[in-house]
Amino acid sequence: MCIAVPAKVTNINGHMATIEIGGVAYSASLVLVTDVAVGDYVIVHAGFAIHKVDPEEAQESLRLLRQLASLQ
Repeated sequence: MCIAVPAKVTNINGHMATIEIGGVAYSASLVLVTDVAVGDYVIVHAGFAIHKVDPEEAQESLRLLRQLASLQ
């Protein structure tokens, strides 16, 4: 099972972005979203940014994911 997670955009090069999730950098395609800038949060699934997210909503989602991970 895969889940889509919020990630912070730290760099953009054409249609590719460097994103950060939990302090780890990944690459993600931006071909499915528009108006994304460095510092924005996007929902990423299978290597593609699929939706731009409000920063407060992203932080709350990340907090909940960390909370769920600590239950195991």
